[in-house]
Amino acid sequence: MINGGKYDLLSCSYNQISAYVKDVLHERPFRADQLCRWISSGKSFEKMSNLPASMIEKLKQTAVLSYPVIVKKFVSSIDGTVKYLFSLSDGEFIESVVMQYEHGYSVCLSTQAGCDMGCRFCASTIGGKVRDLLPGEIIGQIIVAQRDLSIRVSNVVLMGIGEPLDNYDNVLQFLRIVNSEKSLCIGYRHISLSTCGIVDKIYRLAEEDMPITLSVSLHAPNDAARSDIMPVNRKFPLDVLLRACRDYFDRTGRRISFEYTLISGKNDSVSDADELSHILKKHLGKRPFHVNLIPVNAAGRAGIPGSDKRAAERFKRELEARNINATVRRTLGSDINASCGQLRHSQGAVKEIVT
Repeated sequence: MINGGKYDLLSCSYNQISAYVKDVLHERPFRADQLCRWISSGKSFEKMSNLPASMIEKLKQTAVLSYPVIVKKFVSSIDGTVKYLFSLSDGEFIESVVMQYEHGYSVCLSTQAGCDMGCRFCASTIGGKVRDLLPGEIIGQIIVAQRDLSIRVSNVVLMGIGEPLDNYDNVLQFLRIVNSEKSLCIGYRHISLSTCGIVDKIYRLAEEDMPITLSVSLHAPNDAARSDIMPVNRKFPLDVLLRACRDYFDRTGRRISFEYTLISGKNDSVSDADELSHILKKHLGKRPFHVNLIPVNAAGRAGIPGSDKRAAERFKRELEARNINATVRRTLGSDINASCGQLRHSQGAVKEIVT
């Protein structure tokens, strides 16, 4: 992949790097493996100690390695969640969050600088989309975080700034790279992709033969309520979206996860739970699915009040009474505004490390 007249090695697959090593650098095949190992560890050309000086000079002349740069780093004193503000090579800013669970480390990645989807409760959409991220700018977030924290990330969530399916080709290239044994070797089954519901891209994704988890942002039990907070619903209403979810499961066998942000007085009543249960069962029948209930992001838009804990638990009980599998998402990094998109709006009183 060419970027600014040079090969963007972070955005290249192993086969593309192998071809580059052979055809541009005129080096032997094993050098591609060495180069990939160095790239995955976050090293610059100068620090690739087992490469000959002549090869390093050619790399500098013909290729770039543009890792994201840590501008600010916030560490939660509550649970150790880490939030990064990264700058990219053109000066744009993105955010990533690293969370620790019993099963290992999970990272929430951005796929765009800004977002055009306009969801009223989401801070990422403020100001709209500036541009799509390149594959290397997505995987670079993992590489830099791993190196900074001396950890290995085992799970990836594409749920940060941006709509992944609005940057389809670059996100697909990222998925192929991050899954490769020559790169970070993170299994597809350990990757979740969150979408607001771009139906045509959901059908494309179903044909990619990638057993990732599809997470669909639902947030309302009917079209009127959903269109009011999520403009995408005017193009892809609930019946169309949920048919696509049904077809995705039938094609891939992968359980769908539905994200549902609870907004007080808007979508969190007993009747809302009943309506949500009805429409999910109507389209998915006995197929397995899960509803993930989320406290609203207060930094999104004015006039979007979040439900309290009691309301969230009540909504969960109402879904379970209707045989819907549901959980209330555990809040991580609450003292550092860990939901992506908040950092540029409210930094709060947190432990801050400026690098």
